[in-house]
Amino acid sequence: MKRSKRVQALEARPVNQDGFVVDWPEVGLIAMGSPNDPTPSIKVQNGKIVEMDGILRDKFDFIDQFIADYAIDASIAEQAMAMDSTEIAKMLVDIHVPRQEIVKIVRGLTAAKLVDVFNQMNVVEMMMALQKMRARKTPSNQCHITNVKDNPVLIAADGAEASLRGFDEMETTVAVVRYAPFNALALLLGSQVGRGGTLIQCALEEATELELGMRGITAYAETISVYGTENVFVDGDDTPWSKAFLASAYASRGLKMRFTSGTGSEVQMGYAEGKSMLYLEIRCIMVTRGAGVQGLQNGSVSCIGVPAAVPSGIRAVLAENLCAAMIDLEVASSNDQTFTHSDIRRTARTLMQFLPGTDFICSGYSGTPNYDNMFAGSNWDVEDYDDWNILQRDLKVDGGLRPVSEEEIIRVRNKAAKAIQAVFRELGFPAITDEEVEAATYAHGSNDMPPRNIVEDLKAAQELMSRGITGLDVIKALSKAGFNDVASNVLNLLKQRISGDYLHTAAILDKDFNVISAVNQQNDYQGPGTGYRLSDARWEEIKNISQAINPSDFDV
Repeated sequence: MKRSKRVQALEARPVNQDGFVVDWPEVGLIAMGSPNDPTPSIKVQNGKIVEMDGILRDKFDFIDQFIADYAIDASIAEQAMAMDSTEIAKMLVDIHVPRQEIVKIVRGLTAAKLVDVFNQMNVVEMMMALQKMRARKTPSNQCHITNVKDNPVLIAADGAEASLRGFDEMETTVAVVRYAPFNALALLLGSQVGRGGTLIQCALEEATELELGMRGITAYAETISVYGTENVFVDGDDTPWSKAFLASAYASRGLKMRFTSGTGSEVQMGYAEGKSMLYLEIRCIMVTRGAGVQGLQNGSVSCIGVPAAVPSGIRAVLAENLCAAMIDLEVASSNDQTFTHSDIRRTARTLMQFLPGTDFICSGYSGTPNYDNMFAGSNWDVEDYDDWNILQRDLKVDGGLRPVSEEEIIRVRNKAAKAIQAVFRELGFPAITDEEVEAATYAHGSNDMPPRNIVEDLKAAQELMSRGITGLDVIKALSKAGFNDVASNVLNLLKQRISGDYLHTAAILDKDFNVISAVNQQNDYQGPGTGYRLSDARWEEIKNISQAINPSDFDV
């Protein structure tokens, strides 16, 4: 057969390296509108929900039971469920209907009813709603800081640069599990060099993650996963009650935390029960609310390839972010793992959250080159910083980042590398050489770093745990070595454990350690001139990129 050269050219385009699947409801490969999704319904007797979405109480699985008992306000449920889904959708985009009015209604809705609301909405309407429904007025951003060698000097330097660039939260993980204490320590130091008040976490198995937090090495957690079907929950040796108990363990120690969920996880694990990805994800969101957790990382996250392969999948991802905001949770809206070969497609996926803004537009912008990202490659990495900043400038949108000069980058990276060199010396850990400090100061990634003695580092990382080293020991080491400003920043982070203010929904800290949250900076968007608006100072910061021609560059 003679081929069309135009068709051959199209076939060679990057987007056609992606995988696509037609709707396949029987196995859950359908983003929205599965014929197996339940019909919305509710019945309340004596203040208790006895029937929900067509299922009688004695037939509830443990997710149904948890949602019915803890996530739905039975006193308003029948009234809220009686509302027309299209009418609720119209309220979401109506600038005259305040956020709090919708939040009250949503407390009485079931998962199937919420799905029905989103089925009435297109992506522009969902974006309009998300702009109103996010909890905190000011949008923000989060990044990953990792490397394939678990090199602590590089993690400290990368963390310092990322916090300088504007990330309010940063997350690390490990290539080798036993390196975790050093990775967490390195990110703590780097984060407080770039800008005081940046929050950090280390994603690990839950016991170690909790212990690092209790010792004051990390400040928050979010890799506590919940799922939308009972079989997947059981596969993880968990229930909604065990996850709620874990959440209380973090909160009672003054640690901020979120759950994590996302469309597609149940399909990947083989137990979607023929339901749509969005329906199952909304069950996860409702479990999160029922557990009393302040926020949720969602937006498919590491499962993004699954919804992205089916029709309306990216729309479903936006709907799950919107749903979490409607339920009054802090939303870290993913834009995390890479899912496409197409730059056009990855940008379009991000604009759904970038334009209306979320509490954390990315929950995994890679603050390293993607080859160093141990969470798997991210949708955005360090080589995209200029693109991100220029998108902010093009559209006059706050995406949470700021342009910085090469001089600033070198300065903070060098200071962070020297700070961890000093802390290692004071705590008796394997020496960090001046050569390593120099390399980390100017490095792009771990390929630019000299090797460390991995065996000795792993011994010392375990010693950090066995010696009972805490954030206070780190503060003393920093102060003794002359890094008093960094020591003060770490101390101020630890003070947050006492006040508990950053346990409020959507809490971040500014550079002066003031808490900004949905409590003291509630989103009040109700149309033009309301809600978050770029200040003159922030707009000057965003628009003055170094690439722009300036009249002062010329002699006139």
